[in-house]
Order: sequence, then structure tokens, then C-alpha cells
Amino acid sequence: MSTTPSPTHALTDVAASDASLRRFLHGLPGVDPVGLEARAAALGTRSIKTTAKAYALDLAISMVDLTTLEGADTPGKVRALGAKAVLPDPTDRTAPSTAAVCVYPDLVEVAKAAVAGSSVKVASVATAFPAGRAPLEVKLADVRAAVAAGADEVDMVIDRGAFLSGHYLKVYEEITAVKEACGGAARLKVIFETGELSTYDNIRRASWLAMLAGADFIKTSTGKVAVNATPSNTLLMLQAVREFRDRTGIQIGVKPAGGIRTAKDAVKFLVIVNETAGPDWLDNHWFRFGASSLLNDLLMQRQKLATGRYSGPDYVTVD
Repeated sequence: MSTTPSPTHALTDVAASDASLRRFLHGLPGVDPVGLEARAAALGTRSIKTTAKAYALDLAISMVDLTTLEGADTPGKVRALGAKAVLPDPTDRTAPSTAAVCVYPDLVEVAKAAVAGSSVKVASVATAFPAGRAPLEVKLADVRAAVAAGADEVDMVIDRGAFLSGHYLKVYEEITAVKEACGGAARLKVIFETGELSTYDNIRRASWLAMLAGADFIKTSTGKVAVNATPSNTLLMLQAVREFRDRTGIQIGVKPAGGIRTAKDAVKFLVIVNETAGPDWLDNHWFRFGASSLLNDLLMQRQKLATGRYSGPDYVTVD
């Protein structure tokens, strides 16, 4: 049994034992897949007017975690990405900065220097991202290294094998240990890899498990598998954070990641946020897009709205 202190809230006793945690998670209401997907599809058809669209585009830009998570990442690429995060459109300084730059732990220091003096946060994936297959002590060392280098946020992956085997307390204790390793210096985003959890019921259970363990954000995916963020799984997670706040008074953020590539997609997600969790989540402190290519389309659509025409292909930098 871990000696890591458990988070304190109205549902603290739920994780007192493996049996009580299992009883709580399996006692959550079952998800109606047809109803969930129909609701997400209906919200995706909502149209917004020009003024609202301008606001939505800027809001979406401000919510982007501009991300590079490739084996070929270099300090030069991270510096360029940091510059773009701070000033996404060098020809229009009214464009907002992105929320964060997300990199591997060994490049945190480079990213931190690149965004110094701005509002842009530095997020770092840790815990043996993306598979999460490493001993706990290795995962915690990964987290501590990222935080020591200056990471403002840590994106961890859960042990999907343990979760799918029903070892919920093991997953809970790993999250609480990572939270402790963040030391209060970094907010913790917990990634489920929803495409590997198979069912909506599992996504709901993972959402509650992470929130009970002290996650600051719950995140759909790594972006490294075939199925990543979808309107349906994001809607389900937004329902979970709304219900968690109703029961505990604690607000948790949501981050869909992977597969969100166009401004049109981003606006659909913002409508889902507003209609499901409510306007309190329409802020980059509580909602993010994990994306690499999304920002370019947001900038192109923003320019089109301002001038009535699209610029050439060299209007935005290719990340």
C-alpha cells in the first residue's frame, strides 16, 4: 500500500480500499452510447454568427497546447515552437498567445527560455509517455526531472493494463504519487488513452478515478494511437467534471488531444463545453486542445474573417 498522502475532498473515503474504490466506480451510472453520440452530434451542428465566431477563434487559439513530441525534436525546433506560441501571427499582434508549449522532459529548459516573459506555460509529458510501461520509480524520476527543469504542467499517462485488469487502486496510487512528485509546482494532467479503454463506461470510470486521485486536468489521449479525442468521449468527460464539482466543489479541467485539426472542429468542441460543463470551463485554465496542426487552421480562418480572403500557403509556419 502506498504511503503517498491521498487528496482530501468530499469523496476521500471512496479510495480507502480496493473494494470501496471498485464499488464506487462500478456503481456509477452506465453510459448510453446511442444517447451520448446523438447528443454530441446534435451539438456539432450548432452554427455561430460572425461576431461569435471571431471570439471563438481567439478563444480556441488561447486554449492550444502547441505540441511537439517526436523522437527527432531538436532545441531549435522547440525554440521556434515557443516563439510561435508567444506570437502565433507575427503580422497581427492582436492574435492571442497559445496556452502552452508541450515537449518531452529533456527539452523543458529550452522551451522555458523560449517563452520567458510571456503568459505561455511549459507542459511536459512524463511517466514513460506514451505507453506508460515503466516501473513507478522511473516514472517519478521522469516527473521530477521535468518539474526541476521548470515545467508548469505535467501530462502523465495511466497504466492502461492495470486499469483494464481492474486494478483501480494501483492506478489511483500511481496518480497520487505523480501528483506528489509535482510538488505543487506543476498542474497535473492525467491521460487515459481513451481509444484503448474500449467502452464509454471505462472512460467514465477513468475520469472519476483520476479526479479522486487529485488530477488537475483529465485528458483523452496521447495522440499516438488510431482513436484519439472525439466529441462523444470529450462530452462524457465534461459531464464527469461537472458532476465532480457538484459533489466536491472542486473544478477539474479537460483536454481533448489528437485528431482535432480544423477551426470548425475546435468550435464544435467549444459548443460542447459550453452546453455540457458550462461557461466556467470556457477558459484556458480549464479547457485545452492538445494539438500541433490545429493552430495553423485557426490562424488561417482568423485572417479570412478579418480580410474576407485566404492568404497563401506560406501565411503560417509549418510546425
